[in-house]
Amino acid sequence: MVVINNYEEYKSFEGKQLGSSDWHKIDQEQINRFADATLDHQWIHIDQEKAKTDSPFKTTIAHGYLTLSLIPYLWKQIADVRNLKMEINYGIENLKFGQAVLVDSEVQLQAKVKSILNLRGTVKASIEATLVIKDNPKPAYVGDVVFLYHFQD
Repeated sequence: MVVINNYEEYKSFEGKQLGSSDWHKIDQEQINRFADATLDHQWIHIDQEKAKTDSPFKTTIAHGYLTLSLIPYLWKQIADVRNLKMEINYGIENLKFGQAVLVDSEVQLQAKVKSILNLRGTVKASIEATLVIKDNPKPAYVGDVVFLYHFQD
C-alpha cells in the first residue's frame, strides 16, 4: 500500500503505476444483494437456471455498476491518502466495459496516476482504473476515476 500525505507526495506518483488491490470474488449472493439495492433484477444477473440455457455466458454475470461500485473499497487497498479534511468521488471519465464478469470470478483493481492538479487548494487526482478478471486476458473495464481532495494545512 502506498501512503500519500500531501499534494507534493501525490504529484510524485504522476504517470506511474500505483499498485493493485487484493483479489475480490464476486459471488451470487453479492450479485443478488446488488440487484435488490438497485432494483435491477434482470435475469442475466439473478436467474442461474435461465442463464445456463439462455445466456451466451452460460452463467449469471455481475452488474456493470456493481463492478464500478467496488472502486472505493479496492482503491483503499492500494492507496492510503492521509491528512485530509475531505475526499470526494468526483466522477469517472472515458470508461469502457470490456468484458462481462461471470459469477464467482475474482477481480483486482490496478491503478495508475494519470494526473494530479492543484486547483487553488483542491487537489484533483485522475486515476486510470483497470478492473482485471483473474485468468482472463481482457479487463472488465478501464476508465479514469477522478477524486477531489482537501488536505489539512
